[in-house]
Amino acid sequence: MVLYSQTNMPPEGQGSDQTTLSWSNVGIAALLLGFNVILSVWLGLGLSTSLIIAALRCVGQLTLLGMILKQIFLTENPIYIFGMTLVLGVLAAFEVSYWRAKRQFPGMFMGALVSIMASALLVALFGNAYSLNMDPAYTAVKFIPTIGMLFGNCMIGVSIGMSSVMDMLDTQRGRVEVMLGFGASRWEVIRPVVVDALRAALLPTITNMGITGLISIPGVMTGWILGGADVLQAARYQQIILFMISAATASSTLIAVIFCASVLVDRVPVLRLDRIRTAGTESALSKAGIESSMSRAPSRLALLRATCRPKSELYLSRNASSVSSSPTACNEEDLQTTGSLTMLDSRLSGLEQVAMTGRSPSSLTPLLRSREQL
Repeated sequence: MVLYSQTNMPPEGQGSDQTTLSWSNVGIAALLLGFNVILSVWLGLGLSTSLIIAALRCVGQLTLLGMILKQIFLTENPIYIFGMTLVLGVLAAFEVSYWRAKRQFPGMFMGALVSIMASALLVALFGNAYSLNMDPAYTAVKFIPTIGMLFGNCMIGVSIGMSSVMDMLDTQRGRVEVMLGFGASRWEVIRPVVVDALRAALLPTITNMGITGLISIPGVMTGWILGGADVLQAARYQQIILFMISAATASSTLIAVIFCASVLVDRVPVLRLDRIRTAGTESALSKAGIESSMSRAPSRLALLRATCRPKSELYLSRNASSVSSSPTACNEEDLQTTGSLTMLDSRLSGLEQVAMTGRSPSSLTPLLRSREQL
């Protein structure tokens, strides 16, 4: 694939001795995969079929892509350029939401598509216009290869980020429920989850940027060198691409993880692990988490009553009609009871929504009894 425009062609004499590669050359290289197949069969890894399918997909997809890009590079039609960009973005979102994901949640595809498309497109246009000096910024010969690399890295970051959010909310549901029980806001609950997910998703990009040029020669720079371009020019091009990849991955992952966390912790706010599904069915781990949270509700209410802060501004603001406007005129017992009722009503409304998704209304009986006792 050509990675430079006519203004960046290598000097005369460089690159003129390039060897034309045929299908026989590709076949010889494919023989190297035989070692992987033998290793899989010998150790019983069960990866031989997946390896062969992946190799066939690689050949077919790259051949088709080369044929399409050849025509797009010749026409320079913006409709074809952005149409190709949309196709690549949709495929990346499908990869994240269906082909790669072990667990899913409602709206996962659209969240991945918007986060990947918006971030990669903005970064690619800005980088091509001001860093690569392309006019127009969507010149096909550089725009499509560049945004393809951005899509690939954004896809990895978004996939890791969303998976991390689902895993952390599932494994830390006890802590999340306690925070919600004590009146934590939606953002207060999801903020540590978002931070940890972003850290996990961005670590590969940061590591790759740190070892580039020291341990490995990256693909873009290698392509330029093999194409006969000046080595220093290739190095600068690679630096620009790495910085664009870092920015696009960070922004797309941020959008994706906030969206994912917002779906799993709703507006009430209530932890909605019932929205996580595996292969079209409800996650057994999530189901167990919801049942456990509902069964522990009376004990959490007792803890809330025992530790409720008197004269809380939150309770006073929510119960101005039933509590005296002067904090000093309220005794601790009244404030504690009012606050407990307020928080319990909030939790009940959220749990009733969970029950409407298929839970038995009888699951709410312990909470209703606890309210009556207050």
